[in-house]
Amino acid sequence: MPALVIRQFGAAADVLEMDSAPMPKVGPGEVRVRILAAPINPADLNWIEGTYGTRPKLPATPGTEAVGEVIESNAAPLSVGTRVIFLSYAHGWQTDRVVRADELLAVPGDLPVPDLAMLKVNPATAWRMLHDFAPLSPGAVVVQNAANSGVGRCVIQIAHALGLRTINMVRQVSLADELQACGADLVCGDDEAGKEAALAYLRKQGVRASLALNAVGGESALRQLDLLEEGATQVTYGAMGRRPLTIPNKFLIFRDIRFRGFWLTHWLAQASSAEIAGTYDALLELLRRGRLHQPVDSLHPLPSFREALQRLHAADRKGKILFAPATEK
Repeated sequence: MPALVIRQFGAAADVLEMDSAPMPKVGPGEVRVRILAAPINPADLNWIEGTYGTRPKLPATPGTEAVGEVIESNAAPLSVGTRVIFLSYAHGWQTDRVVRADELLAVPGDLPVPDLAMLKVNPATAWRMLHDFAPLSPGAVVVQNAANSGVGRCVIQIAHALGLRTINMVRQVSLADELQACGADLVCGDDEAGKEAALAYLRKQGVRASLALNAVGGESALRQLDLLEEGATQVTYGAMGRRPLTIPNKFLIFRDIRFRGFWLTHWLAQASSAEIAGTYDALLELLRRGRLHQPVDSLHPLPSFREALQRLHAADRKGKILFAPATEK
């Protein structure tokens, strides 16, 4: 069973290595899944560094999400040939896994494998943040930073499908055309000039933003607060800037701004089966209708992991980097 593993925490290029292990037997209530594709997410790199929200027991195989096909089953609901995604941590950078059936969600077999491999994290994070923190009616405005990130692009597309408007703050304003093609209403720089452009847009619309989504922290997060209506909520789900959010008292006392956090892992652990199924059914419908797309740059076999990691930092990268473990078989 070929797999990528880490035996110590550190930079992925330094600690990731190929390994193999015997395949466990499939026990009662378990299935064996052949993994078809698994993306490299920023959270995976943090997990490998040991700086993520959880630290695995080593040695361990990374891979937050993946899509696979059941090839052996001792669980009646999941027959051989069923395509599945992992609701628990996927450990997806390997060719096969034996896993309990209740850790999986069956998905349609006629949708593209890369789309399904990237379904669990970014789209679901965007969907839940747009539904769980503010009563957003069509026409409401959502502001976000890191709008060109994987989650940010999903927010744009899902918000557009829901009839919401988005203000999207980015470090590279050259991305404006690309993000507007996804459905962005306004793209501006993540700086003081960008904030003024956003305020001008809001004045013209006669509204304030009802929800802010923060993946950066620091000054970027503070800029969002001036765009929010009284009593609005800012949701922090990332810390790309690696700077804390220090909140001026005026936003708490005079504006009653609410501050929340979101972590999909926690939501999956707390949500009911019906809530989880409902979320992914809605996202699958958007996929089927062509309303949700995550671009793919390249797919790599597991032994080419160094090339895949190098591609992450390529200036001309256009989308996600995925492993295609099934090619090892």
